[in-house]
Amino acid sequence: MNNVTKMKIGKPVSEVFEAFVDPAKIGNFWFTSSSERWEQGKTITLTYDEYDARGDIRIMEIKENQKIVFQWGADGEGHEVTITLAESGISESIVEVTEEGFNENEQDWIRQFVDNKEGWVYMLTCLKGYLEYGVQLRASLIK
Repeated sequence: MNNVTKMKIGKPVSEVFEAFVDPAKIGNFWFTSSSERWEQGKTITLTYDEYDARGDIRIMEIKENQKIVFQWGADGEGHEVTITLAESGISESIVEVTEEGFNENEQDWIRQFVDNKEGWVYMLTCLKGYLEYGVQLRASLIK
């Protein structure tokens, strides 16, 4: 079972791509920090200070300005996430996030699926606010 979320961002794909892979930028819309620049084969530690959370992702594939594929959990046991970037007119991008690995046989899979969708919509909204308007919306969601 896959979860797909898309949003249009009013910036070129090169700026959107850099927002994800540059540790100095990711804290403006998603996690508090990233241990280093995202590159294929690396394990990156992400922190979310506001929620006292920390986790690793393993970068499986990077195609500059096109695609980022990573797996939650450096041990290879987590879901796989693909972030695809596509040009949409002049200085606009479509960002598509697909997360794979939901198990329909798990008792609470629907809650997991809905929470996951909410998280991706929220992250993309924060990305849009940061890149288009220079505002920081991250860490505002209360659950």
